[in-house]
Amino acid sequence: MEGEYPVLLDTFLNDSEQRVQQLQHALAEQAAGLPALGLAAHSFKGSSGNLGAVHLAELCRQLEERAQQNLLAGAAELVRKIEIEFVTVRRLFSAERQRFCE
Repeated sequence: MEGEYPVLLDTFLNDSEQRVQQLQHALAEQAAGLPALGLAAHSFKGSSGNLGAVHLAELCRQLEERAQQNLLAGAAELVRKIEIEFVTVRRLFSAERQRFCE
């Protein structure tokens, strides 16, 4: 698996960019987007947790829970927190990828 680690990081970073966009789009759709919001949050939670981005996974879990309960209140704030946390995770994982490939 060690040789595949850079590929795993690249895949996570690329997929995560799309997941953030899915969250933004589902949030913009309001009530019609709650199931999509929950699914996107669930998927992002799993991939984040698998790579050790624990805080990002927790934020996604909270958003998934809100969507499942049909609670739109606070969802925009959670999506914003997820976006901010992903910027940090992306920076750290990009640095990790560079370090690993040197």
